[in-house]
Amino acid sequence: MAGREVRTRFAPSPTGYMHIGNLRTALYTYLIAKHEGGKFILRIEDTDQQRYVEGAVDVIYKTLEMTGLKHDEGPDIGGPVGPYIQSERKGFYLDYAKQLVEKGEAYYVFSDKQDVVAEICEKEQKPYKYNAEYHTITKEEIEEKLAAGVSYVIRQKNPTEGETIFEDEIYGAIKVENSELEDMILIKSDGLPTYNFANVVDDHLMGITHVVRGNEYLSSAPKYNRLYDAFGWPVPTYVHCPPIMKDAHQKLSKRNGDASFEDLLAKGYLKEAVVNFIALLGWSPGTDQEIFSLEELVEKFDYRHINKSPAIFDDVKLKWMNGEYIKKLPLEDFHNKALPYYEEVFSRENMGKLDLMKISELLQTRVELLNEIPEKIDFFDALPEYDSALYIHKRMKTNPENSLPTLEKVLPTLENLEDWSLDSIHDTIFNLISEMEVKNGVVLWPIRTALSGKKSTPGGAFELAEILGKEESLRRIKAGIEKLKNEQN
Repeated sequence: MAGREVRTRFAPSPTGYMHIGNLRTALYTYLIAKHEGGKFILRIEDTDQQRYVEGAVDVIYKTLEMTGLKHDEGPDIGGPVGPYIQSERKGFYLDYAKQLVEKGEAYYVFSDKQDVVAEICEKEQKPYKYNAEYHTITKEEIEEKLAAGVSYVIRQKNPTEGETIFEDEIYGAIKVENSELEDMILIKSDGLPTYNFANVVDDHLMGITHVVRGNEYLSSAPKYNRLYDAFGWPVPTYVHCPPIMKDAHQKLSKRNGDASFEDLLAKGYLKEAVVNFIALLGWSPGTDQEIFSLEELVEKFDYRHINKSPAIFDDVKLKWMNGEYIKKLPLEDFHNKALPYYEEVFSRENMGKLDLMKISELLQTRVELLNEIPEKIDFFDALPEYDSALYIHKRMKTNPENSLPTLEKVLPTLENLEDWSLDSIHDTIFNLISEMEVKNGVVLWPIRTALSGKKSTPGGAFELAEILGKEESLRRIKAGIEKLKNEQN
């Protein structure tokens, strides 16, 4: 392979959502190509029309665009080895299968003959193997059956003795007894190629040098290699990746309700964080670094550092990583991402009255997921019903009994405040704390509780008061006093 341009391909089937495993394959395929200054190709494998989902191709395009995995060749942009949609390449495959028949590396199985071999193999639970007694047929007989329109499949002809050895970059040398290799179907009775055969032909015709896929395809690799050898084609470098597990026992699967890329975005994850996290599902940079931009991943990615062991999809780590990405956003960018959530929670009146940018400033370092925003800000729109037990805070040494006189002293102090700004509120309350000769928390916790009605808020008493404004803040403190009075009587 020395001197050859590195060419990789992402070849998804348009069957629905972009699963996390598919996205990791796309990412690793992209990184291998770009790390070596090569080409990343997109090919749509749609020969299985029964599984085709309308709109799925658009999902593939959109996902690659959103994640920055820009392909150099593909159905939408063309290229020198197109077409890049398998259903548009039908004419290629039958001709290549017939070449293998001519070489004695494949054979026809016609439907007008009882396939005794298939029955025997199924009964004895053995792989389907060529049997001369049932499958030897002359060229003339083949031509007659083809002319008569007898349906057929073309199968690969594998040896029954010896062994096949292939090299995988992750798992090393894999040895398989040829007696265990099935004579897989290359061309189906409808004239279309099987997934396995189309892959080999297309990868060769497109000059693919590195093939990235899940380790569930390890067992198929010997059959692929025998096809490459039968054609006399160079075998690509194989990179089989470990599975992504939900836990120690169960693989991650959309079928089991596990998140797709679209699901993660809907839950409030940033696309950059998802890409970063997925890169580390099976690959290690060899350092303690965990936060990578796509450009850094291109620079540092070495597929030889992909692990053999299954990768666990750690929701806690992904959430932490997403929080780190949110913190690094420019405030304006975070604000724009938060606005749809504000519109969801705040009334039209409050959307115009509240200082939304100040809310964003408070929130940015306090959320790990964007969809956490509503529950953290809903109290700005309306004071929720809350229990007076919220005034109890052991570390602050507060309770409903001592919070009542505190709020009764805070109320007139703030009513007399003319400059309703953060600094002014801060200085005024600290002067009161000094006069009362109490710990800061004894005053600040009751104020924050009265203003928010929540145990946890994105800002402290001063920030909340400033954003709510003087009139609303005083109204809520009065409501807190009434609540405490009523519950103590």
